[in-house]
Amino acid sequence: MKIKTSEIVMSAVSPKQYPEGILPEIAFVGRSNVGKSSTINTLLCRKKLARISSSPGKTRTINFYLINEEFYLVDLPGYGYAKVSKDERASWGKIIETYLSTRSNLHEVILLVDIRHQPTKDDQLMYDWIKHYGFGRIVVATKSDKISRSQTHKQFKVIREKLKMAPEDIILPISSLKKEGIDQLWGALTNFFIQKELPITIEEASR
Repeated sequence: MKIKTSEIVMSAVSPKQYPEGILPEIAFVGRSNVGKSSTINTLLCRKKLARISSSPGKTRTINFYLINEEFYLVDLPGYGYAKVSKDERASWGKIIETYLSTRSNLHEVILLVDIRHQPTKDDQLMYDWIKHYGFGRIVVATKSDKISRSQTHKQFKVIREKLKMAPEDIILPISSLKKEGIDQLWGALTNFFIQKELPITIEEASR
C-alpha cells in the first residue's frame, strides 16, 4: 500500500468528537504496551505520528489518523493496565464500547497481542467483544523479533486456542523493530478493502 499522506486529525472520547463524513475506518486495539503506536507508525512509515510512551496506559483517547485522505486508521485506548483506577479503566472500556457499537464508518477491528505470551483474560474478553460486533478477522501478534521462528508457530496455536479464533481468521506476526510483517498486514488489509468494495485506491508501495 502506497502511503502518500498520513496525519492525526482528531482525538475523541465521545461520538460528537468523531470525524464527520463517511470515510472507512480500521481500528487497532490491544493491551497497554502491546505496541499499537509502534505498529501504526511502522505501517505508515512514520517515526512519531502515533505517540509512543515508555509508560503503559497513555493512550486515553480514540485517535483518528487520516490516510491518503481516503480512510482512517484508528488507535483505541489500551486496556489491562493495573496501575490506573478501576473508574478510569471502566471509563476507557465505555469509550471503546461506544465506538464499537455506534460507529457506522467502522469496517474492521484488529486485535494486537504480544506474541511472547498467551492472550490474557482481558485479551479474550476484548476479542469476544470484537466478534460480537462482527469484526476480528485479523489478529496481529506483535514483537515477533523476540522469539524464534519455531516458537512463532507454537504461539500461533496458543493464540488461536485461547481466543477461540475461527479457522478463516488470520494471525500475522509483526516486528516494528525489524520492520517485518508490514507488507503482509497491508496485503491482508488490501484484500479486505477489495472484498468489502471500499472506495480506497490500491497502489503498490515502491521498495
